Amino acid sequence: MITGKYPNLRLRRSRKYAWSRRLIQENSLSYSDLILPIFLIEGKNKKESIKSMPNVFRYSVDRLNSVIAKAINKGIPMVALFPHTETKKKDEYGSEALNPDNLVCRGIEYIKRKFKNKIGVMCDVALDPYTSHGHDGLLKKNNILNDETVEILTKQAVLQAKMGCDVIAPSDMMDGRIGKIRKALDINNLNDVQILSYAVKFSSSFYGPFRDAVGSKKLLKGDKKTYQMDFRNSDESLREVSLDVKEGADIVMVKPGMPYLDIIKKVKDNFKIPVLAYQVSGEYSLIMNGINKNIINKDSIIESLTSLKRAGANGIVTYFANQIDL
Repeated sequence: MITGKYPNLRLRRSRKYAWSRRLIQENSLSYSDLILPIFLIEGKNKKESIKSMPNVFRYSVDRLNSVIAKAINKGIPMVALFPHTETKKKDEYGSEALNPDNLVCRGIEYIKRKFKNKIGVMCDVALDPYTSHGHDGLLKKNNILNDETVEILTKQAVLQAKMGCDVIAPSDMMDGRIGKIRKALDINNLNDVQILSYAVKFSSSFYGPFRDAVGSKKLLKGDKKTYQMDFRNSDESLREVSLDVKEGADIVMVKPGMPYLDIIKKVKDNFKIPVLAYQVSGEYSLIMNGINKNIINKDSIIESLTSLKRAGANGIVTYFANQIDL
């Protein structure tokens, strides 16, 4: 505890010079803290803008070379792949998720063939990019079927791991899926594949631009409140993390990021496990639109990311990863 008082104690002394501020700073941000999300589309030589997310693009697999090379040069340790699945390939069961020639599988193969293990590859395990109804699981009479969905997610996870995915990231929020996936990976001699569980994923209004980016926004029937967490709750996050850790999660995620700094800290303080935060599409777009309208400046990007680390995040999934200079 600090003792003493003004004028003998002057906290401004250590703030006077840049070198002094750097010397006593409690948190610093580096490229090693960042994970870059990448959206994939079908076709050849395509780079497609996303209206709701300035400076973010969808890429055909053959255009990944420059994106991945830039990430490696910056020192970004991992990328996360998300597919924009063609409508004609979507059905009520999300069958395309199990196609070994789907966008994500081709993306994994391309990155691993070109770059080996110079950068990690993280893959989303959920059905919403593949279902005609836009939900993360199977839908029957307006109800999401938990156990039946987990069976498909387990097959999806094993497929991605066999293709070379380093980190399987279930984002669906079905109960019991981490244990099932861990067991299936181990049975298939994929023991070294990590599981990053979206253990604390809130039913948030900040996901809109992402759903636009993967093409599920207009398809979504109803909402996801029966399986994603209620944003009014805090203690429930600890129960979710506890279950996933017991089932075999190596890393856990809190999503969204900045509106849930208290949750990140709570999880970090209660569990000795790596915690990631996802600075989601809505957060990204709000900051970018503010910068574009000269309401705020680019320093707000670093401030927002540092706040996530200060709260306890070991790493941050952010669309700013390949745009900022550190």
